[in-house]
Amino acid sequence: MSHWSPAAEELRTARLSLLRPTEDDIEAIFEIHRDPRTCEHNPSDALARFEEAEALYRRWNDQWQRYGYGYWVIRRHDSDQQLGFCGIKPMELNNLRILNLFYRFATSAWGQGFAGEAAREVTDWASRHVPDLPLIARVRPANIASQRVAIRAGLIRAEHLDATGYDGLDWIYTARPHSPSTGRSHR
Repeated sequence: MSHWSPAAEELRTARLSLLRPTEDDIEAIFEIHRDPRTCEHNPSDALARFEEAEALYRRWNDQWQRYGYGYWVIRRHDSDQQLGFCGIKPMELNNLRILNLFYRFATSAWGQGFAGEAAREVTDWASRHVPDLPLIARVRPANIASQRVAIRAGLIRAEHLDATGYDGLDWIYTARPHSPSTGRSHR
């Protein structure tokens, strides 16, 4: 069972705490995003300088201030170590307003189910608190692990929404498939 605060600044799962990032998390933002393995499928997300992590944190914080939600820092309940990040941001896809589900974890956290657990919690939260925007995940075709996380989060493949992203073709997974021409759900 999971719980969330009214301000959405903290979500909890059986093993994980999802907290709104603070300035204390900038070092983890930098370390995770400068590791070439974590950005292998999305090299445009890689960071080379600490100042880039500071700027990324400011963008994340600005989104929290504007919308009341964003990306969360993921930790085990029994640890202060940041495992990674998971969250949502509003954007456009095929001329539709959507929420993009994001997850990126330190390589030391891979293979333990943390990404799927966090993504499921964020997906559930978004369906309750931002139901007017369809939730999608953009996944690179060769990123099998990310595809599995999207499926564990309850999303399904929506080939009709596939689009070119910053790093090439993005496969789209969605909680509510929408037609790009009508914006209506396929049911």
